[in-house]
Amino acid sequence: MKRTYRAMQISASGVLELVYKKLNEPRQEEVLIEIDVCGVCSCDFILNNTQHNYGHDQLVPGHEIVGRIVAKGENVPDIWSIGQRVGISPNGSYCQHCTFCRRGFYQFCEKRKSPGLDFDGGYAEYITIGYTALIDIPFELSSIQAAPIIYTGTAMFNALRDSGTKAGDRVAIIGMGESGHLAVQYARKMGYEVIVIAQGSEKQDSAFELGAHYYIDSRQNNVPELLTMIGGANFILSCSPNFDKLNSLLPALLPGGKAMVVRANEMPAVIEDEKLSGSEQLRMCSPVITPLEIERVLRFSHMFGVLPVCEQIPLEQASKVLERLDYSDVRYKIVLTMNHDLKNFA
Repeated sequence: MKRTYRAMQISASGVLELVYKKLNEPRQEEVLIEIDVCGVCSCDFILNNTQHNYGHDQLVPGHEIVGRIVAKGENVPDIWSIGQRVGISPNGSYCQHCTFCRRGFYQFCEKRKSPGLDFDGGYAEYITIGYTALIDIPFELSSIQAAPIIYTGTAMFNALRDSGTKAGDRVAIIGMGESGHLAVQYARKMGYEVIVIAQGSEKQDSAFELGAHYYIDSRQNNVPELLTMIGGANFILSCSPNFDKLNSLLPALLPGGKAMVVRANEMPAVIEDEKLSGSEQLRMCSPVITPLEIERVLRFSHMFGVLPVCEQIPLEQASKVLERLDYSDVRYKIVLTMNHDLKNFA
């Protein structure tokens, strides 16, 4: 076994730097995974930004991880085998013994620690983690396709599924980026009438190709007025960190409808509840995700052809990727590769 591995680590100055870390054997209930790919998420950018005092220097970001088991502890069940391709739950492993675990709420485990937040994540060639965090990856999905679905895709799927919206209802999606481009696909496959709201006309053709029925350019149109003219929305899903956009659309929410925020930046949300007539609901969605939920979404994605639009970038260029995220210069997901033979998992 190798003694060291490459990783992109947050330095004390807040930038990503290439380092070599010691490779340790997994403990009794852990597995050692050789990482194939790791999706880049905007959360990684926020964590890496020096204006946020998270105190996470010397940490390796990344939580959309797919790789292969290369070693495992003696207490790891036989369902997980050497050479098996797996993903990792963004919420990490769970203890199985605390009150929440015993009630089946594993995502709220009192001892839960998340990769890329509480310990080194997926911007690396290897990761060691408890086996309860493992996710089975369908054979039909490539690692590059699966990685963004593990977190971003599952968060979008769960938001739509939990909205109570019925097939044929009208769904407005704010934002056509890393989250929104997947939300559009899931919404179409679930049978909704899909309206995409985004800045500029550059993403219009892509929105229609991915399944949108309507596209509203927020730079050229009075969005609340046009959305109302279309017939209003039963559900508004905001994939944008700009809460002003959501606030402006609340008057177009139909009676009994819901609005949900699934991607918020570090600024506190100010929601103008007075714009709701009383029968509508506004929800803040926290994308807590269990391994079983992720496996369900991966299967759905394969069966219905919901796939992320990805760009592959080598691990050592991760710092440049975060700069591109800052300037919204990404269409639509970036996946870091570890310089393996991509033919094995592309």
